[in-house]
Amino acid sequence: MKIALICTEKLPVPPISGGAIQIYIDAVLPILTKHHEITLFSLHNSKLPDQYKAGNLRHIRVQGKTADEYIYNIKKAMMEDSFEYDLIHVFNRPLWILRLNDAAPNSAFSLSLHNEMFLPKKIDEARALQCINKVRFITTVSQFIADDVQKMYPAAKGKLNVVYSAADNDAYVPIWSEDIKEQRGGRRKQYGLDDRKVILYVGRLSKKKGAHVLIKAMSQVMELHPEAALLFVGSKWYGSNATDDYIVKIQEMAKKLKGPVIFTGFLTPQEIPKYYNMGDIFVCASQWREPLARVHYEAMAAGLPIITTARGGNAEVMQENINGFTIEEYNNPDVMAEKINYLLEHEEEAIGMGKAGRKLAEEKYNWQRVAKQLLDLFDTVSSK
Repeated sequence: MKIALICTEKLPVPPISGGAIQIYIDAVLPILTKHHEITLFSLHNSKLPDQYKAGNLRHIRVQGKTADEYIYNIKKAMMEDSFEYDLIHVFNRPLWILRLNDAAPNSAFSLSLHNEMFLPKKIDEARALQCINKVRFITTVSQFIADDVQKMYPAAKGKLNVVYSAADNDAYVPIWSEDIKEQRGGRRKQYGLDDRKVILYVGRLSKKKGAHVLIKAMSQVMELHPEAALLFVGSKWYGSNATDDYIVKIQEMAKKLKGPVIFTGFLTPQEIPKYYNMGDIFVCASQWREPLARVHYEAMAAGLPIITTARGGNAEVMQENINGFTIEEYNNPDVMAEKINYLLEHEEEAIGMGKAGRKLAEEKYNWQRVAKQLLDLFDTVSSK
């Protein structure tokens, strides 16, 4: 089949500036292109060629300072290219299904949902139903997203397919592995964390991600465990170390803690696995209805016990007391501190949770499984 993948307008592929959708696409491309001719439409970046072809993969990158400009340029490129696609798979932008229909009237369409994109503030009912009727299938990154769509639009029921994301299990080496013992020690020493128990946070620094709740929790943790340290990996936005009032606030909060707090700033996806190797406990402090944060897959691949919040789809990859803990009182720093303290005081149990998470990552949350699910769905289009 000839398939077009339409990436979102925020960041380029490959994910040189990060981005969960960009990482997802980049990871499955090598597997998908073994079976189909794939054209990927994504955002222009000065570090990448506007057009590139290798084997069954074509990259077409277009300008787009706004979402409207971006999708207009993709539609224009499609019409000028006069290349007919059997399937056009659109990532996270339901409205684009309708906008691209004119450029490819003979193509089938499908949709990949990574957020709550069918909320009334994002799409009106009439166009939502048009989109649902038009697509052959919809993939979602969590059951939470699928249930949300079905509740609002029962007509989508037969088209929804949950395809959990993954991490590269070759890139993330478990923290107990002898292969990274020297690297782990060296990097921790570099940050002055030699003999510390490192609580790790990876993600954007924003209020909805809950960094402030974690800092409040760590105030209690460090009272009981002076060996504890806090490591923040990430920045306000992908590819940038720009700051804002929230970041200034949490940095000031961090200065009041008794133990060390490190802010790394933005790191590329290629750098991040090494920083997971510095951690002992991973915390996802999300305060919003998180679709299902990909950091859970990364933490499992790195062999870290996880403490996460019961927000959105996060709990779907958690086996309680097996690979970590899920906090129902997501905005309560006391509860978060209690769980962190428990893992610090039960080291063998924490290591066991990390090993259980790694096993889940290897057996279930890998890119081969993601790609196979997509290929099976692609086959349903070719058989019609």
